[in-house]
Amino acid sequence: MNTLHCLFRVHLTGLAAIGLILPLHVHAEELPSYALTVANGRFQPETINVPAGQRFKLIITNKGPGPEEFESFELRKETVLGAGVTRALVFAPMKPGVYKFFGEFHPDTAKGQIAVK
Repeated sequence: MNTLHCLFRVHLTGLAAIGLILPLHVHAEELPSYALTVANGRFQPETINVPAGQRFKLIITNKGPGPEEFESFELRKETVLGAGVTRALVFAPMKPGVYKFFGEFHPDTAKGQIAVK
């Protein structure tokens, strides 16, 4: 057997072993999703209720006009969205409490909270 043939055979054997360890199709559990819209410098809804101890996804849509930022010091999350942009943020399981967020471009009006129960 030549060297190239041996390397090819070892490579295929390694791939087969990996295939046995890692499934080809991984079906992740779908995360609960909550919609948040920002328009004219205001978040809607202002309060998002989520269950404690469960990962979730927040889907934020900026209906404009202009950019807005979702920011929370407590949650250590932030993202800037241009007008017409939708983004998703995934949150780790949280303890019960109220976690505030705001829009940096409209800090006086773009305010909200995530209530974890």
